[in-house]
Amino acid sequence: MDAPLITIYVRHSKGCPGTGNEFYKTCKCRKHLRWSYLGKQYRKATKQRTWAGAERAKREHELSYTLADKPTEPDRPPMVRQTVESFLHDKQGQNLNPAVLKKYRRELERFRDFCEQIGTFYLAQVSLPELSEFRLSWEADYPSSTTRQKVQSRLRTFFQYALRAGFIHRNPALGMSSIKAEQVPTLPLTPEQFNSLLGAIPRAFPNPTKATRVHALVRCMRYSALGIGDAVRLERSKVQYDAANDLTRIVTSRAKTGVDISVPIPPDVARELLAVPNPNPRYLFWRTGNGNPQTAVGHWQTALRILFREAGMPEGHPHQLRDTAAVEWLNAGIPLEEVSRLLGHLSIKTTEKHYAPWVKSRQARLDSLVVATWKEGTGAARAS
Repeated sequence: MDAPLITIYVRHSKGCPGTGNEFYKTCKCRKHLRWSYLGKQYRKATKQRTWAGAERAKREHELSYTLADKPTEPDRPPMVRQTVESFLHDKQGQNLNPAVLKKYRRELERFRDFCEQIGTFYLAQVSLPELSEFRLSWEADYPSSTTRQKVQSRLRTFFQYALRAGFIHRNPALGMSSIKAEQVPTLPLTPEQFNSLLGAIPRAFPNPTKATRVHALVRCMRYSALGIGDAVRLERSKVQYDAANDLTRIVTSRAKTGVDISVPIPPDVARELLAVPNPNPRYLFWRTGNGNPQTAVGHWQTALRILFREAGMPEGHPHQLRDTAAVEWLNAGIPLEEVSRLLGHLSIKTTEKHYAPWVKSRQARLDSLVVATWKEGTGAARAS
């Protein structure tokens, strides 16, 4: 039998402006489902207060009819391929970042293909040994242990969805041991390396306009600590002069965390940024300003890798420019919590994780300054 038609409706709280309209979508009142099946009427709370959340609950309930509630067809349990598509449709309704959706699709399609290659077509057939075997293939596709850790987390999310939707009665992913991620060392550039990078620009990019744009991007990232994605999508209007303090700031928000940042930049860097030649009047480095921004970011990532190779640093990567700014701030004595705000981190724990060694180096520098005062014969040393 076909799945029933399920309707979302709202039970409004007292005083809600949507009272009287059970299909009012913009309030935060509790959303419910109702449907008719085999001559009976059913109602169910979604435990959601947003319409989007109720839509997800509705889809999961519909799928429980179409895939799980088929006692007359025991030979047709949910297939891996069907469940992957159902999960991806659910994620699309969550308003996730397109890049995140792309990762879910890429990784789950690899899981689907792996299952079909070993002859496991039904989700209930997947067990811990199969998942362990699948994980062995990740190292070739994901050299970073941190990336593999995130891939495993997404796979667990997929099985949690399948369990909640009633497609399976056990979650084999719960038995997977955790992947220990290796801490990637923070590698700021020395002043000599940074100057070498700037000096290599004319050799790497003979076109003067291209060289000018690359030079501006490198200095922008070095002094603002913007990641390459945020720098490429930086708008001219975000480079703002603060007349009260006679300095120029980059005032924007990080695409990754949504955290607002305000970073002062040197006057010559500000002038260089505002003079960057770009046919798009809105953006500094994004030429078209439309389409997929990841395409533009990928173009600039390739350009900077070429530059690092030309400068004699084949293992160099754009994130080192951000690291250089952060470490310079720490070594200058700026408190860790303030550096965390400048970097746009959601939590100071993130900053500590990546930059703890440099906090120690800053302390060593402070220690040396204190020790130097002893040699000058001041204070208690002079009194003795």
